[in-house]
Amino acid sequence: MKFMVIVKADKDTEAGMMPSTELLAAMGKFNAEMVQAGVMQAGEGLHPTVKGARVKYAGGESTVTRGPFSLSNDLVAGFWLIETKSLDEAIGWMKRAPFDGGSEIEIRQVFAADDFGDALTPELREQGERLRAQVEDVTRK
Repeated sequence: MKFMVIVKADKDTEAGMMPSTELLAAMGKFNAEMVQAGVMQAGEGLHPTVKGARVKYAGGESTVTRGPFSLSNDLVAGFWLIETKSLDEAIGWMKRAPFDGGSEIEIRQVFAADDFGDALTPELREQGERLRAQVEDVTRK
């Protein structure tokens, strides 16, 4: 099962405060353990929302709002993409993450092709597989 682990933003990440050398080292060690265990597929930190934008769609139109955005529970400071056998295993890994001081994460399962049932026709499934292969080819270069 694939999961996205969402690291919630806080006043420090939104202010652009960088993590300490100690936290970077601890996070590097934690990430290395997940990679060696075959769990981690990707993970990145994100710049604060002052450097971002939101696009809202309504009635065939799109509206762009540039950051910063008010600090709320929906802001993201970073993420991991992990693969584990279950949500409980994902939770077990994330309980070991080197966070403290009120940090918060959210763990969400990523949809698999089979989750879409008959709506995902063989043609659409093939198209998705082809696109994923193209992405892999591009990112290897």
